[in-house]
Amino acid sequence: MIGFENTEIAFRSKSDKALTKAYWLFKIMANPGIQKTLAGVTKLALAIRFPVAWAVKPTIYSHFVGGITISESLRAVRVLEKFKVSAILDYSVEGGETEAAIESALQETLRSIANAGNDANIPFTVFKPTAFVQSYILEKASEDKANLTEDEQKLAQAFKDRVNTLCQAAYNVGVPILIDAEDSWYQNFIDETVEEMMRKYNKEKAVVFNTWQMYRHDRLEHLKKWYERAVAGNFYVGAKFVRGAYMEKERIRAAERGYPSPIHPDKESTDRAYDDALRFSFEHIDRISIFNGTHNEKSSKVLADLMIEKGMPHDDKRIWFSQLYGMSDHISFNLAEHGFNVAKYVPYGPIKHVLPYLFRRAAENTSVKGQTGRELMLLTKERNRRKNFR
Repeated sequence: MIGFENTEIAFRSKSDKALTKAYWLFKIMANPGIQKTLAGVTKLALAIRFPVAWAVKPTIYSHFVGGITISESLRAVRVLEKFKVSAILDYSVEGGETEAAIESALQETLRSIANAGNDANIPFTVFKPTAFVQSYILEKASEDKANLTEDEQKLAQAFKDRVNTLCQAAYNVGVPILIDAEDSWYQNFIDETVEEMMRKYNKEKAVVFNTWQMYRHDRLEHLKKWYERAVAGNFYVGAKFVRGAYMEKERIRAAERGYPSPIHPDKESTDRAYDDALRFSFEHIDRISIFNGTHNEKSSKVLADLMIEKGMPHDDKRIWFSQLYGMSDHISFNLAEHGFNVAKYVPYGPIKHVLPYLFRRAAENTSVKGQTGRELMLLTKERNRRKNFR
């Protein structure tokens, strides 16, 4: 059975200086008041165009982000590679509300796909759908596609065309592509588009991956129905699992608009649905490839133990584990040490565009029960181990 307690393995990629820096960063993030103040000051500085890169880049940015460009981020890829951990470069620019922004994101994502095709330590590519169409199109097409105006239909089709361009590029270089999930009111149209891509590109194996946010109470049944269509349509399913990123926003919107919340009522229900999705997919591994994107130790153990119990090779390419760069290294590096396929999500992009991602990471660490405390405990344990070892 797999364990995650070995901090020597978990932090072997960090020098003493980097370990201390990470410790103090999580110390600050553990204080919600300080975190909110810093986020507010940074947002204000950006609004008035006051330079913040000098403060942000060497601290929170360098811990959670690979770099500004692909080439700069490759340094992180090479460090991870030394310890048998792969990387996924994620161009973390959001909200394509203008054609210029959409085209820029498209070209950069194509560059990241081409780069992955030439780098054995980058096993996946990825993109956020909201970077490639105006958000109101995703919402309207998800709610009532029949009522799109002629111009809106063209924009919706342009989104599908861009997604197809990215999936075709990934297929051509032989690297699977992960399509992130979005808010529930955008997701129906995204799901429709991704299924079309799976039917086109997943005839022999899973190349295109959809993302299931398992904090939604309908996602397990949704997965099972998708599997049934895959069997009937003779295509393979790429399934990336996450718990979810927009819980508070989802609940607030549901309350304001008077419809039932799409989110599980409690964490226990979410955890149960997540692990059930892993088990269902593992039972149908001949049809579903699994990308287990979680910082949850139990969910990581569930899948690893299933593989061990069934005598499956740890490096079976149909099963991957993933955590975000800068977080949960005790899971990533210990899994990799035991030969499992592990890939860190490594965001990159200009500082001002990546800041929304960084604010979410900071908020996540304070809102997820025990997240920051766990990171601090592990970092403290390793700092003490190194001191005692000397």
